[in-house]
Amino acid sequence: MKTGSGTGRKLWPAIFWLLLWQGVSAALGQPLLLPSPLQVAGCLWGLFRTAGYWSALALSTGRILGGFLAAEAAAAGLAALSARFPPIRELLSPAVAAIKAVPVASFIILVYLWLPGRWLTGFISALMVFPPVYLNLLEGLGRRDRQLAEMARVFRVPWGRRFRHLDLPQLLPYLRSATSLGLGLCWKAGVAAEVIGVVRGSLGERLYQSKIYFEMPELFAWTVSIVALSVLFEKLAMAGLARLERRAGGAWN
Repeated sequence: MKTGSGTGRKLWPAIFWLLLWQGVSAALGQPLLLPSPLQVAGCLWGLFRTAGYWSALALSTGRILGGFLAAEAAAAGLAALSARFPPIRELLSPAVAAIKAVPVASFIILVYLWLPGRWLTGFISALMVFPPVYLNLLEGLGRRDRQLAEMARVFRVPWGRRFRHLDLPQLLPYLRSATSLGLGLCWKAGVAAEVIGVVRGSLGERLYQSKIYFEMPELFAWTVSIVALSVLFEKLAMAGLARLERRAGGAWN
């Protein structure tokens, strides 16, 4: 009984927004402006049965997640260096601030002039993910327990064991927050880059074509697919980090 009520609590917001969407669509009576959920679902079902749909999903997902992972690795390495060497932190500070402030569209246009289209998605995704991951990890490194770290050095605890049992449990909450934010940013930025750059065979190209030909149900269907992918990979990443955090917490205790 509790499980059912818990499921209901999770589902009712989605049902509310679907009903509101249906109501507004019916009130407008113009599918060209706002198709109904059923029209979008029918279009999505039709897309499911085409090879092009899965090809676009695979292509964009690979490039966006590749950029995300590259940004996480670079941010982790540079955050560690910045925490240890203040001049590196000072050197990177203006660049990180600029990336945060400059509109993503400006970066997309500039990078599109410099790199081939197949590199655009991953590079823009990585660029937008880097600042939040770097800053979160840098803050986490700065808040580590100094006394425990000093004790580990005094007793000559090997670096690997020190990282696993002391540093990792303290850094994981910051990494989880950064990963959640970064995954949302990488999908937004990556697909925007594909739309502006009209990257062949990508989700962004399909969105652009739907807009050009006023295929509104298809435009919504591709949008729903992108949102679903973003939510799916965020859930998977959060579940993996939560499991790692539990294991690290057990080691910590």
